[in-house]
Amino acid sequence: MPRLVSSIDLASASFATHRTEMLARVSELRAIEAKSRDTEQQAREKFQRRGQLLPRERLALLLDRGSPFLELSTLCGYKHHDDSDGSLAGGNILIGIGFVSGVRCLVVVTNSAIKGGTATPWGVQKTLRAQEIALENRLPVVSLVESGGANLLYQQELFVPGGETFYNQAKLSAAGIPQITVVHGSSTAGGAYIPGLSDHVIMVRGKAKVFLAGPPLLLAATGEVATDEDLGGAEMHATVAGTADHLAEDDADGIRIAREVIASLGWNDRLPPLERAAVEPPRYAADELCGVVPLDYRRPYDCREVIARIVDGSDFSPFKDEYDALTVCGWARVEGRAIGIIGNNGPITAKGAAKAGQFIQLCSQARTPIVYLQNTTGYMVGTQSEQGGIVKHGAKMLQAVANATVPQVTFLIGGSFGAGNYGMCGRAFHPRFIFAWPNARTAVMGGEQAAKVLSIVFSEKARRAGQPFDEAAMSEMSRPLIEQFDAESDAFHCSARLFDDGVIDPRDTRRVLGFILSTCEEAARRTLSPNTFGVARL
Repeated sequence: MPRLVSSIDLASASFATHRTEMLARVSELRAIEAKSRDTEQQAREKFQRRGQLLPRERLALLLDRGSPFLELSTLCGYKHHDDSDGSLAGGNILIGIGFVSGVRCLVVVTNSAIKGGTATPWGVQKTLRAQEIALENRLPVVSLVESGGANLLYQQELFVPGGETFYNQAKLSAAGIPQITVVHGSSTAGGAYIPGLSDHVIMVRGKAKVFLAGPPLLLAATGEVATDEDLGGAEMHATVAGTADHLAEDDADGIRIAREVIASLGWNDRLPPLERAAVEPPRYAADELCGVVPLDYRRPYDCREVIARIVDGSDFSPFKDEYDALTVCGWARVEGRAIGIIGNNGPITAKGAAKAGQFIQLCSQARTPIVYLQNTTGYMVGTQSEQGGIVKHGAKMLQAVANATVPQVTFLIGGSFGAGNYGMCGRAFHPRFIFAWPNARTAVMGGEQAAKVLSIVFSEKARRAGQPFDEAAMSEMSRPLIEQFDAESDAFHCSARLFDDGVIDPRDTRRVLGFILSTCEEAARRTLSPNTFGVARL
């Protein structure tokens, strides 16, 4: 396989500038993520008094020691709704893929250390995305639950999506994907159906509270007086109602039982290990990725420089290089697994769209996953492009992306504008996973382009009316529009709205991709045992 040769001068001023700017964005990302962790730590004394572990301590105890854990959507809901200080970044829920008793699982932990673990609108959307990931990748779901329920201030945004999470639980069970839930504290009202719809339920004695209506609501609705324990305590559910399958003495014991349940499933027993040859790392250091790509999406760069620092041995076999130079396609390997890569060195032309569409079909034929490296202003416009069939060829590319029969993984590593986002398998086209670099920009168009369009529309309107066009006034009016577009296309803002599954450090791209590819590969090899209605407590 041909080997890529980098032309980047590591001693150049541009490399140093790009690296400094990218690292600053990475630091900003880590600061946002740390805010939630720091806020959680403030509740440590309260949790200790109650004899409980903090949510992240529960997570650490659940996961196999030293094993990888890919946390998803750490910026979900950032600065939205009542997240005024950023402490709710992540949607007040921790979700990721990790290993429990040797089994790759989707793990969900409500962050009860912040605002009682109340569900936020974006947190619910994050849960829906997690359930989609679990179903598509055939991952058992382990939930560590303690929540005050829905934030009633946003009930209109929570009610229907919240109900969909329960629908998905039923579908997961019916598909043969087990759900194991540990109830560490309150899980009331709609939250009671989280354990109710789980296949295996563990409740912590003296702490778990699972009921449709708590004592105050029960009193108001019926006049009946009852205690928390009588209504929904762990012992009642374990000995009377039968909702709980296991009774734990404390948080740690509940997690121990959950690990034992996972181990007892024999989930990997019918999954023979794959033998792989030794893997040659990239010839260029991952650390260089921060200096290869400029923060400003308007400054071009060669996506092959990124590929050379991600793939095994920096080996890349190109496809139709002479046919179109702006859409880069080719084959490579990551951690020994074959992949197809589609990257951008500019807008997508009619030839580029046709080339990419054919390449996607070839990858589907060979059962080779496709990795998209997005950095495009979109599809080429202009009379020549339109007459050359850009709509027709672009539609063929969209058809291929939408109907590809192999896993597709997308990385937003620059600009991602207009229909180019769709053609390069953006969120709307349902990639198996999608991640963004801190420099990514996603929008219908750039702010300056939007302002220019507005200026042209107003100038034409003035011309038709026979009136003078005030360019200075138009420039002043355009400024807030440019600022709005720039703010809304920012990687952190887009990730907060779940345009991706998380913002990652560019230097982690190969590691994240390798983990994702192994997850997809394992899913393809696994046979489930579905049933008609899911597991119910009869």
